Amino acid sequence: MKKYDCIFLDRDGTLNPDPGYISSIDKFSFYKSTLKSLKKMAEAGNRFCIITNQSGIARGLIAQEDLDEIHDFIRSQFEKNNIPLLGIYVCPDHPDQASEQRKPGPGMFLEAEMNHDINLMDSIMIGDSTVDMKAGELLGMDTMLVLTGKGMDTLNYLPEYETPNYIVNDLAEGAKKICR
Repeated sequence: MKKYDCIFLDRDGTLNPDPGYISSIDKFSFYKSTLKSLKKMAEAGNRFCIITNQSGIARGLIAQEDLDEIHDFIRSQFEKNNIPLLGIYVCPDHPDQASEQRKPGPGMFLEAEMNHDINLMDSIMIGDSTVDMKAGELLGMDTMLVLTGKGMDTLNYLPEYETPNYIVNDLAEGAKKICR
């Protein structure tokens, strides 16, 4: 069993289906196995941060209060299931005007590291996109590509030198790999 200092999670396509910009709580739902899988990893002593690019804010497609409502719901579900969520870090930047906060930039990770005394080199990034894998690799973390969301497309476009430590069908399989 591998216990990480922190498991960094992408949101859309990793924790929940990604139909495009999720602009309201009634359009948000977890994958069926998400909470059960995270609970299993939490019971193995892991803690979590969600790291999410949300350019829908900059594009005017998502209101900040609606995003806050979605994230309040996520926090409540983590708490209800005894899953230690250290924080949700959001980058609202448009890709054309991206700061270092926007994945694959290190900004959100470094903020989480400072806020929660996280050892990034002893952490893992779990996501479904090339930016998730690149961010984890750039920061010296293990990486896990889930084949949900954009994961299958990502698998086809990852450069050879950016091979994830784990490639899994979904978080349920990821939890088994981490908790075995």
